[in-house]
Amino acid sequence: MTIAAGKIEKALASHGAETIAKGSKSFAIASLLFGRRMQADVHMLYAWCRHCDDVIDGQDLGGDAPDRTLTSEEMQRRLDELRDKSKLALSGEQTGDEAFDGFSIVARRHAMPEKYPIDLLSGFANDVEKRRFESLNDLMEYCYGVAGVVGIMMAIVMGVDKNNEEILDRACDLGLAFQLTNICRDVVDDARGGRVYLPADWLAAEGVAAEPEAIIDERNREAVSIVVAKTLEMADEYYASASEGARHLPVRAAAAVLAARNVYRDIGRKVAERGVKAWDRRMVISTPRKLMLAISGAGAGIYQAAVRRAHPLRPRKNLWRREFMERAS
Repeated sequence: MTIAAGKIEKALASHGAETIAKGSKSFAIASLLFGRRMQADVHMLYAWCRHCDDVIDGQDLGGDAPDRTLTSEEMQRRLDELRDKSKLALSGEQTGDEAFDGFSIVARRHAMPEKYPIDLLSGFANDVEKRRFESLNDLMEYCYGVAGVVGIMMAIVMGVDKNNEEILDRACDLGLAFQLTNICRDVVDDARGGRVYLPADWLAAEGVAAEPEAIIDERNREAVSIVVAKTLEMADEYYASASEGARHLPVRAAAAVLAARNVYRDIGRKVAERGVKAWDRRMVISTPRKLMLAISGAGAGIYQAAVRRAHPLRPRKNLWRREFMERAS
């Protein structure tokens, strides 16, 4: 690497670090456990994922409800532009955009299969098309596209063999768990942005229409909280499955991953504990508690990777499998 290329990469890594520090304090704390090179690559990959998500939602670092004023035509134009720039980045061309140029470095360094970045952008197409999620399978397909595949890409950056489907499944499970937690935490904010992600059949069983106005209506808050609690119980199954896979990561990576798992899982637990009051204000975890949870998770990760590496993985039981999508496509 030339001196000039090194300076460019350092600047792009710095942009990634700034993005994760503003966009996700939980992940930023956990990423401190990575080695320098892996941390930079994780940050640059995160910055690209965050940028794509923000562009589609009309948000700034995911901080507000999705922009309901964006037309389908404008969202499609944005998605097309993201695809074009991402393909340029995957081919190694410079775009002049920090998020894409950083992603380009990461993708080339780790020989990232093109399928996974494309799957992410296809996941965002669900929002562009305003897809209605009729069933749990519909929801899980969406969660894979916008988060499960991020877990897979992160695992590859952390050194998991691209052909090790068993461990990539566990990485996908962590992304699925994170997204299910996000959906439950943001269910009212998303509805204000015109989106409903909870399965329509689960809502119907509690007497609630899968429409934004019905989710926002405080008279339905108890019924919505029942569906959210059911969703969070399911998320816990994915967190448990993902934790098994951490033992096949490098020790520092396992520590970081389970640190992030602990913090995010706690968000879901607090949503469940607060019930109908969960959306009165945005759910946050205090910094001291985040640090405590991160330290505990890091210890669990070190134990998994250093002590239990040779232990066989427990079966994933009846969890959703990403090959269902491949068979259907």
